[in-house]
Amino acid sequence: MSESRLYHSISSAILELIESGEFPPGSRLPGERDLAERFKVSRVTIREAEIALEAKGRIAIRTGSGAYVLAPPERAPDALPDVSAFDLTAARAVIEAEAAALASGRITDAELRELESWVAAMAGPEVSDEAAGEADRQFHLSIARIAGNPVVEYCVGLIWRMRNELPRVREVYMRVCTHDWQSRTEEHAEILSALRKRDPTAARNAMRNHFQRLFESMLSATEHDALMEIRRATEQNRERFLATTRI
Repeated sequence: MSESRLYHSISSAILELIESGEFPPGSRLPGERDLAERFKVSRVTIREAEIALEAKGRIAIRTGSGAYVLAPPERAPDALPDVSAFDLTAARAVIEAEAAALASGRITDAELRELESWVAAMAGPEVSDEAAGEADRQFHLSIARIAGNPVVEYCVGLIWRMRNELPRVREVYMRVCTHDWQSRTEEHAEILSALRKRDPTAARNAMRNHFQRLFESMLSATEHDALMEIRRATEQNRERFLATTRI
């Protein structure tokens, strides 16, 4: 993912200011230069963040005038909440860990074979991202079903909708999962091993460990983006300085 993806976090930060009331509907956002200085990013990143906010219907960009805050659009009853990949992963670590613990006391040999087939389907560098992602989804949905609680099953299904349908969440997951198929396969195999032992504590811990690794990978990716943005801004400043000295 390119360093320009930093605009996602900047658009979220600006949206928080809007929702806090600092920039109420009808008000004009500060100019690109002021926002760039406030968030310590380039004006290009601010421009991309504003385009993203306009696409969400939260601001209107008027050429030659600036960006103006709009009233929030009405949400459809079945609309997904706008959450971050970090929020979703933290929730998964709680809900899906307990689903694994519940499933460990109910799982049958046939259901174990079903989970084995999903682990096998996501293994190997030759497996496509789409196939591995679907096997991953089916593995987790199966555990939620095996847990035997319809509320847990519904919650995990909703979690996977957010994971796959919210663009900024999907983008982060694709980034940390696509290039680390070996860790993903090993972690799912460990969850399966704990379920095979019918050990609720081991199943809960194996699932939590899986999400802990995902969370750490997301943190590393975010830090990388921030460093790349700093490097890009530094290079832009260097070019401006050199251009000035040549005058």
